[in-house]
Amino acid sequence: MEYTNLGNTGIWASVAGLGCGGGSRLGQARGLSTQESVALVRVAMDLGVNYLDTAAVYGTEAIVGEAIKAVPRDEVFVATKATIRKGDDLLPVEDMIASLENSLREIDTDYVDVFQFHAVPPLLYDRIREEYAPAFLREKEKGKIRHLGLTETPPNDPAGEMLIKASQDPVWEVVMLGFHMMHQVARRNCFPGTMKNGIGTAIMFVVRSIFSIPGRLEETMATLAADGKVPAWLAESDHPLGFLIHENGGAKSVIDAAYRYARHEPGTDVILFGSGIEEHIRTNIESILGPPLPEADVAKLEELFGQLEGVGLDLPEPRKT
Repeated sequence: MEYTNLGNTGIWASVAGLGCGGGSRLGQARGLSTQESVALVRVAMDLGVNYLDTAAVYGTEAIVGEAIKAVPRDEVFVATKATIRKGDDLLPVEDMIASLENSLREIDTDYVDVFQFHAVPPLLYDRIREEYAPAFLREKEKGKIRHLGLTETPPNDPAGEMLIKASQDPVWEVVMLGFHMMHQVARRNCFPGTMKNGIGTAIMFVVRSIFSIPGRLEETMATLAADGKVPAWLAESDHPLGFLIHENGGAKSVIDAAYRYARHEPGTDVILFGSGIEEHIRTNIESILGPPLPEADVAKLEELFGQLEGVGLDLPEPRKT
């Protein structure tokens, strides 16, 4: 495993972080038992993963809590999140603090390393900053959280407007954001600020259905080409990203390319992956630890897709992987 500084937090995090939500939810979506899901987390930990990303809404906090009992608490870093609203309005601060307390009970820990406000939309950012941040900085002083952060909601904020503000505000120590080969917005709107201000980044949406479900990529290319957003040849090709797969340092597969592309983008710290199958955990980590894609391939991805916004940002679908 390789490790990196998570911004200025002092966390020496594995570059591969286990996402405990998504469509799989550690295999819970396909009917794994709690103990089977705990075993999957421990497989990742045995492979060197020390950054675990969960959330109250995922229903996997207790699984993470059980899994981390296998190691000293200070050898693993747990990030969790709380839903910020009911309907269209923010939850009261008191409800948010209650959510933190519940997460601590579920994980069975005295503190969480990273506590994040979940899926913050642009229109609510200022209120989150003014109403929630001061209250949770007090919780930080009490030792219940080590670092404070937030996550974006890429499908509802494809231009990354919220992150433009958040990446310039050092009250946030970690941000979780979407970035992949065909959604490169963070390079313009987020990474310059996070790198300047020492804000750690956890990267989600690296592999979505566009890259993992047969036919989705081709359908997307056809739509984009019809709208004049990508060259026509991409829609005409049976393998539109086939140029990434070759023997001269190229990728083994589109998924391999996606993980390597995100991992080596300046500004990314932890690349989140998730699965409910042990073999996929191993291959995902192998890809994240792979070398950078050839410079020519990276340049071509930026030339073809660097201007796109909001492509391939589907919300997780329940799946058996």
